[in-house]
Amino acid sequence: MVDSALADRYRGVTEVIAEAATKAGRNVGDITTVVVTKFHPAQLVRDLFELGVRHVGESRHQEAEPKHAELVDLDLTWHFVGQLQSNKAVAVSTYCDVIHSVDRSSLVSKLAQASRGVDVFIELNLTDDPGRGGVWPGELTELAEQVLGTLTLTLRGLMAVAPQDEQPVKAFERVLGYRETLLSVSPQSTDLSLGMSGDFAEAIAVGATHLRIGTAITGKRPTPA
Repeated sequence: MVDSALADRYRGVTEVIAEAATKAGRNVGDITTVVVTKFHPAQLVRDLFELGVRHVGESRHQEAEPKHAELVDLDLTWHFVGQLQSNKAVAVSTYCDVIHSVDRSSLVSKLAQASRGVDVFIELNLTDDPGRGGVWPGELTELAEQVLGTLTLTLRGLMAVAPQDEQPVKAFERVLGYRETLLSVSPQSTDLSLGMSGDFAEAIAVGATHLRIGTAITGKRPTPA
């Protein structure tokens, strides 16, 4: 039986998503909710599937790979939403259908060796910190052209995380400007992976097509092993 608290959280988030979509004049069916299950056991994913979830996100290969293997009987779309090390890229591509964190040339080169097609988002760094994940906006076009030159990668659009010291709406609006740069070289790459548990309503308002929501649905994360 699915935990009632989990069901209530999921229902509450879906209601907020629907309300935000209506307020923005958008069709809620155009918005994909990726439930991030980092550190949670496979059973939680099974419970989410029973509630109707079909898109799940993970951010650590060492956790995601065995979890995927345990849940191979479920018809799920797997998303990788964390920073991806180049030496794990090919392995991740064997079970993840969508990778949200492509941010450098070396990673694209590794993913180009994948044996199956993978959808990708280019992650933007919206901060001044070079230690944060994401490509600098000035390097976006070059990286996009590299992705477009591969045979296995389909460029869906842009991903970004709003900086903690900036209002989410303002950060997401900046992404809209960078999307125009991307569309000039890849007109079909219109998707936006924006918004997490604390700012997904704001992301919907500016046009997010993919939301990466964890604790607002899953509850507090267990302590990692």
